[in-house]
Amino acid sequence: MRALLSVYDKTGIVELARALTGLGWEIVSTGGTLAALRKAGVEVRSVSDITDFPEIMDGRVKTLHPLIHGGLLGRPELEGDQISMGEHGIELFGLLAVNLYPFVETITKPDVTELEAIEQIDIGGPAMLRAAAKNHQHVIPVVEPGDYPAVVDALRAGGPDLATRRSLAAKVYAQTSAYDASVARYFRRDDSLFPEEIAFAGRKTLDLRYGENPHQHAAAYQSDSFESRAGVIGSKQLHGKELSFNNLLDADAAWNCVQGWDRPAVAIIKHTIPCGLAVSDSLVDAYERALAGDPVSAFGGIVASNSQIDEETATEVSKLFCEVLIAPGFSEPAMSILEKKKNLRLLEAELAPEGSHGLEMRVVSGGWLIQEADDQSQQEETWKVVSNRRPTESEMNDLRFAWRVVRHVKSNAIVLAKNQSVVGVGSGQPNRVESVAIAARKAGRNLPESVLASDAFFPFADGVETAAVGGVTAVIQPGGSVRDQEVIGTVNAYGMAMILTGQRHFRH
Repeated sequence: MRALLSVYDKTGIVELARALTGLGWEIVSTGGTLAALRKAGVEVRSVSDITDFPEIMDGRVKTLHPLIHGGLLGRPELEGDQISMGEHGIELFGLLAVNLYPFVETITKPDVTELEAIEQIDIGGPAMLRAAAKNHQHVIPVVEPGDYPAVVDALRAGGPDLATRRSLAAKVYAQTSAYDASVARYFRRDDSLFPEEIAFAGRKTLDLRYGENPHQHAAAYQSDSFESRAGVIGSKQLHGKELSFNNLLDADAAWNCVQGWDRPAVAIIKHTIPCGLAVSDSLVDAYERALAGDPVSAFGGIVASNSQIDEETATEVSKLFCEVLIAPGFSEPAMSILEKKKNLRLLEAELAPEGSHGLEMRVVSGGWLIQEADDQSQQEETWKVVSNRRPTESEMNDLRFAWRVVRHVKSNAIVLAKNQSVVGVGSGQPNRVESVAIAARKAGRNLPESVLASDAFFPFADGVETAAVGGVTAVIQPGGSVRDQEVIGTVNAYGMAMILTGQRHFRH
């Protein structure tokens, strides 16, 4: 039997080759793999010896040859294939071990050039893998170094069964299709966001204990995009027990909330909703203000910071029972404090690059809905003060803050803010006035002199009136209702200020 070994990642390849030669297999190889095997003392033939043609074009062309692909695709039980192989001197391969050039790793380097990326597009590797996987009844296709020991064990026991061969073939097609999707994504980076055909590439990073509920199985996959390094899936867990599906979902919501602020920001999330969010010149102050926004809901929540966690902040966070704390880093004194919390998971993550927004995908019956991520690209110059009274400087600062926060809240979304801190949130209600009432109740004694942001227009004046009666002094909302003038009239009647942005922030 013959095995063809040609790998970029040479982990375990010498051990595989030695095991195969010990079982009486002949080894054929190429390029760097050939050199590595010969250096290790493994008896190996070059592909060029078989094809009688040298590797050319800096290794771009070496295995694209009928003597190679015929050996991978030949079916010995078919008379026609036997005749062809006999006429052309084609010998069958019984095993192919190939892994691909590191295209994704290359394109995720910040300063990679297009020429460097193109050179890491593998041609021969996917072609051989797909051929072997198609012919898996006769050829064992191995694309993962981690599968080498199991394959060797199966060969020693008489050979892998058909189910194992199918599983290995499926893994090949999954990897080559993901590889091609990554290449397509790279070439389309400057084209339309929504091409006629779309494919998604990702690699499993975690088997999760379960999904949203214990009876649901779940796993986490990381996408191939450069931006994914700055996401929750790309984070590094420094401490704590394994993450759950809900931990990651909430941590993602929290991490998104603290992106893009020019001062220390802290968000506290419960069920993907920011029950607390604040910015300040001091990280510990931002945390304390975020916690004060809804200390009851914060219990068992997720905390995110856009700044390294220092000792003082760690001391305060350690007083709260929370599931996850995610930040760009942790000082050594902070780690010493937080590592004492056995149930607290610590995640270190990269902040998203400036101007990076990406796409959002929702699964629906029969397919996907894909959209650009909602961002803060709208210019403040387009806002309009429509009330008789203009917002004060203090109100204006809080209105800007609240308008940034409201896009993270589920519709119908209402955010009440004071001193760059969230003091009340109403979300997910079937009508807007109910969201206002919930936010006002949560704000409590902080309601007077707070400002209000609404993710969409007020269809009636009752929501604004409810806020005004409680002491809210200014409102920011998109406008666009047929009753805008009625709403503005109520604002003026209570001496409030109001800004219309012309842009809504629904989050269903």
